Amino acid sequence: MPKQTLTDREMLTDALSSEKFMTENYNTYANECASPSLMNEFMNLLSEEHQIQHDVFSELQKRGWYPTQSAPAEKVQQAKMKFSNLSN
Repeated sequence: MPKQTLTDREMLTDALSSEKFMTENYNTYANECASPSLMNEFMNLLSEEHQIQHDVFSELQKRGWYPTQSAPAEKVQQAKMKFSNLSN
């Protein structure tokens, strides 16, 4: 059987999915941690994983493989007001 290789796009998409999975888990672990020092470790890991996730996302976006649309300024302002009201 011939050896199958992944394309760059498939590898980056898989990496992004893996990073999303990792950040979800580290977030849960940090939230449910009884030890402050262990929680800090999970928070550090979570921060590192978010940075890696953003780097992978940016690379996909740069290559045109993860297109996003810009939000109109009015919609951004509406979202800010909505979530500002929720946090008060």
